[in-house]
Amino acid sequence: MTKLSVNINKVATLRNARGGNVPNVVEFAKDAQRYGAQGITIHPRPDQRHITYKDVYELKPEICTEYNIEGNPIKEFIDIVLKVKPTQVTLVPDAVDAITSNAGWDTKKHQQFLSEVIAEFKRNGIRTSIFVDPNLSHVEGAKLTGTDRIELYTEAFAHQYERGNLEAIKPYTACAELATDLGLGINAGHDLSLNNIQFFKQNIPELLEVSIGHALITESLYLGVENVIQMYLQKLK
Repeated sequence: MTKLSVNINKVATLRNARGGNVPNVVEFAKDAQRYGAQGITIHPRPDQRHITYKDVYELKPEICTEYNIEGNPIKEFIDIVLKVKPTQVTLVPDAVDAITSNAGWDTKKHQQFLSEVIAEFKRNGIRTSIFVDPNLSHVEGAKLTGTDRIELYTEAFAHQYERGNLEAIKPYTACAELATDLGLGINAGHDLSLNNIQFFKQNIPELLEVSIGHALITESLYLGVENVIQMYLQKLK
């Protein structure tokens, strides 16, 4: 079964819009795990516009499943990850002013940099994953960095699937097959939803984990968090 990691950035966005501590991101993470989520994902950005660095530390003792921290490996990010030591760190090349992640790594161009960062995380017992576009060359490049896994950036698939283009899954299937042949674990995330997750899962061999935030939180406004998490778990079987 593919694991579901719930990205709680949007919970922090809602909290920060009003100030104070409602909704409480730590309590939400605890509840999500109680409802069946097999991991919690956060993506702290330098401006701390949703998840704050304080959140990163406060969440650590409450995560009893898997703790996945995403982000661009600038020095501040590297330092906090090494202090917190999550289960997994996912390296994402997002610009400081990006609204959300919008591209994967060119793993050939940035191979040396990624290799050095990954080596440091692995020396500290942290599983590593690289955010990549569905590009065979970039999957090959990821292998050369020493990473444990890749995370397939699924925005293009999600947008095309919504338009009825089922062929959009093919580059992802090909990358997943190559990653498996190379000994890389496979994660996926971005714009996955209750509408498209089952089809994606059925066409991606050896899919270990999906990270879902925006859609899951939005769907929960109508259907309830516990119910939505259970719906995802059913579709990921």
